[in-house]
Amino acid sequence: MHILLTADPEIPVPPKLYGGIERIVDGLATQLRAHGHRVGLAAHPESQCPVDYFQPWPGRASNRLADSLRNTGALVRAVRAFNPDVIHSFSRLGYLLPVLPMRPGKVMSYQRHTGGQRNRIAARLGGRRFVFTACSEFIVRQGRECGGRWLAIPNFVDVDFYRFEPSVATDAPLVFLSRVERIKGAHTAIEIARRAGRRLIIAGNRADDAEGVAYWHREIAPHLGRDGIEYIGPVDDKQKNELLGRAAAMLVPIEWDEPFGIVFAESLACGTPVISCPRGALPEIVKDGKHGFLVRSADQGAKAVPQLGSISRVGCRRRAETLFSREVVVGRYEELYAGLCGAERREQ
Repeated sequence: MHILLTADPEIPVPPKLYGGIERIVDGLATQLRAHGHRVGLAAHPESQCPVDYFQPWPGRASNRLADSLRNTGALVRAVRAFNPDVIHSFSRLGYLLPVLPMRPGKVMSYQRHTGGQRNRIAARLGGRRFVFTACSEFIVRQGRECGGRWLAIPNFVDVDFYRFEPSVATDAPLVFLSRVERIKGAHTAIEIARRAGRRLIIAGNRADDAEGVAYWHREIAPHLGRDGIEYIGPVDDKQKNELLGRAAAMLVPIEWDEPFGIVFAESLACGTPVISCPRGALPEIVKDGKHGFLVRSADQGAKAVPQLGSISRVGCRRRAETLFSREVVVGRYEELYAGLCGAERREQ
């Protein structure tokens, strides 16, 4: 098959630093080419992902109307030049609108909250050869309210990269690994660690808007260097691997409805249990009491920490391998592509 992938224009594929969805697009392209498919990509001009056809976006801002119009035209040109069997968009739905009535099958993948009139219009224009996917059933339920065909396909992690650690030291720290902002629950992680009497390593970039700066100075900074609470800043992939692997648990008690959260799957790939909250997609990633604990308060979180010994690190790793590995997830996308191509043949 000829498969044209698209990513948002702000970040290269793969990303130079942070960029979860761009990593997904890069891994998907790599795996599809390894399976013998020809892959095209429309993305940031500095993208280095090896593909068979590349269309750089002329516009660099998703939220700027002029750039969106330019990128929409670029996608039409890419479709004519590459002649794909399937267009798989991880970028803006608006870019797809002119090509929805065209011959190729279309997939629109969502990694964020969705819903609204745009989805309803796109579903009508795309017909049987158009499918929405989302990274969790939580997001799919939002989308289905607006009609169209929806399928939940999770994000994946490179389980071969993340080193499985079957055991950790008895005094292994808890790790908070995420953006340090209120909705990720760094302040609650500190409270849980202090109540449980455990060390906590906080890793991740800090929010730099006014609210984020105030949050840092008011609720995070005063605790650093005390009671075993430490902040180490942003980490790269190698550091992340080592940090998660030697942790007793990844502790990210979210305060919002997480659409997926790749870092949770990365933690499981290391064999490291997760302590979080039963919001958004977390119940789809972590089965409470089996791969970690989903708690509703700092008190529940502190009580969960002494129970971490009951969680099988082998079971956590197996969860990542069977649900969130690149091979498994890409295989599901290939089945979807084949179904769309079959629908086209039946219409001819």
